[in-house]
Amino acid sequence: MKLVKLLANLGYGSRKEAQRFIRSGIVTDESGQVLGENDLPPHDQIRVRGEELDPPAPLVIMLNKPDGYTCSTEDPGDTIYDLLPPRFALRNPGLNPIGRLDKDTTGLLLLTDDGKLLHQIIHPKSNCLKVYHVLLDRPLEGHEGELFASGTLELKSETRPLLPAKLEVLGEKEALITLHEGR
Repeated sequence: MKLVKLLANLGYGSRKEAQRFIRSGIVTDESGQVLGENDLPPHDQIRVRGEELDPPAPLVIMLNKPDGYTCSTEDPGDTIYDLLPPRFALRNPGLNPIGRLDKDTTGLLLLTDDGKLLHQIIHPKSNCLKVYHVLLDRPLEGHEGELFASGTLELKSETRPLLPAKLEVLGEKEALITLHEGR
């Protein structure tokens, strides 16, 4: 892979912009030696403006999603991608959340550009259980476990119900939810 393509795939800009970076001398090796378009030292030795390159694909990011951010770029408002460096939106392959958390939900979210890993974790056939510890803003009413187990629960803006899930009550406003799919 050429240096121009590497920089473009990592989201540092288009290929033309990456070419301009190289020609302007801001792409160097770890000793500060300016790199040319035909140079390609090991990834960990390349610097842009003196800073190490972002990790190459495959990449997995752990993100503590704050309240108010959505996992979907189709929803209006702030998205989890706004929490990452802007160049991460330009990576090729792109970063995708492994599952998703609702806008008003906080917690650990994984993002990856590894399609095989993503599919392996979220596809129901892989039987990769996802367990969520939930703290609610109101008391449970007592029927929620049955609703989760029914296989009829639908997410907003979706028409396909979720697979049956397990809800284990831990307290009046606290539960563990075990899902079999990545949504």
